[in-house]
Amino acid sequence: MKILVAYSSLTGNTQKVAEAVRNSLPTGTVLASVKEADPEGFDLVFIGFWVDKGRADSSTRSFMGKLKNQQTAFFFTLGAYPDSAHAQEVADNTSQELLAGGNKILGFFRCQGKVDPGLLEKMKTMLPPDNPHVKMTPERQAMLTEASRHPNEEDFEAAKSFVQNILAKTA
Repeated sequence: MKILVAYSSLTGNTQKVAEAVRNSLPTGTVLASVKEADPEGFDLVFIGFWVDKGRADSSTRSFMGKLKNQQTAFFFTLGAYPDSAHAQEVADNTSQELLAGGNKILGFFRCQGKVDPGLLEKMKTMLPPDNPHVKMTPERQAMLTEASRHPNEEDFEAAKSFVQNILAKTA
């Protein structure tokens, strides 16, 4: 089985998870940036991305547009908690985009990751002070502190389990 792990990473979070995913897959699995990856000829494509405004980043969305009638699985990193409504919204949006291309989705994995400090500063200048992405409540500070600890070894183990679950579906 020919497998591709294509990813986009802004802070390095998604790249680390992509490497953990690839290391859990058979020898010969290709790891590539979504900007360089060609999905043609692969039996299974894992897509990894960082979240931008409730969706996959634009480079990943362009890559997903190239996928037609393929077996896929996806994973993403975000500053929010992985079990949050926001994370579920990202999963739903990604699923809709992949299904629109006739792709089969075998599963997905979400992982918290540190937020780019530059992005936080940029939001302060672009959004009103009462916007939830700007307002630094104790809850938001706690979430960002927790996000700064990820991805970690537990996340990499969870990624490995995700891969094993996906491979079981292809057998």
